[in-house]
Amino acid sequence: MSSEEPTPATPAEEPKAAEEAPAEEAKPTEEEEEKVKEEESTATFEPVSSAKSAGLIRWVCRDLDERINYMVKLEEVEVKSGEEDEEVICSFRSKMFLYGETLLDVGTGKKTWKERGIGEARILRHREHQRLRFLMRQEKTMKVIANHALDPRIQLEPNAGSDRSWVWSCYDFAEGELEEKVFALRFANSDVANEFKEKYEECQKEMAKVLAGEDKPDEGGEVAEAAEALGGLKTNEE
Repeated sequence: MSSEEPTPATPAEEPKAAEEAPAEEAKPTEEEEEKVKEEESTATFEPVSSAKSAGLIRWVCRDLDERINYMVKLEEVEVKSGEEDEEVICSFRSKMFLYGETLLDVGTGKKTWKERGIGEARILRHREHQRLRFLMRQEKTMKVIANHALDPRIQLEPNAGSDRSWVWSCYDFAEGELEEKVFALRFANSDVANEFKEKYEECQKEMAKVLAGEDKPDEGGEVAEAAEALGGLKTNEE
């Protein structure tokens, strides 16, 4: 018998558990990265000429104008102030106050002075019948804050403690119906206040003459002649 130890059988070669790891991809150099960035930045960008840009802007603006004109059509409306047949005799910038109840004191009988607004206090004369009235609008909203005939019976009284304001009571139509109100009008200084009072009283005298002329008897027979002429008119149905 041989004394040599038997050589163990060599097992079949097992498949390698892991193949050699693939070589790592080579990293691009800085020059290659810059080249790729440049290609990406220019691949989708196409410069637009200034002429094309201007044409596009004009087209967009024209399209918007057409859409707006189609959607919104405003008709001009003639707005009348009611002063078209009157002429301004005088105008004084001032601040108007009204003596009465505030919204919180309605029904309590408690009355205080409340500011109505700043504007031009004007006296107007009607061109046809020559009557005069006092009119004042709030300068920002143009809302009528005082509107009454220049009644000769109205008396301007000095406001207590002030030489540049006047107080008076009258029947006013600013709210759409005739109401008895007490107004106070304050001016920049006493000179302007006195000038307003002189002009107001002068116009009151003129108003008194106008009213006297309307009430005087028909001495010349003009009214009778006009009535006779109207009586002689005939319609087509008669």
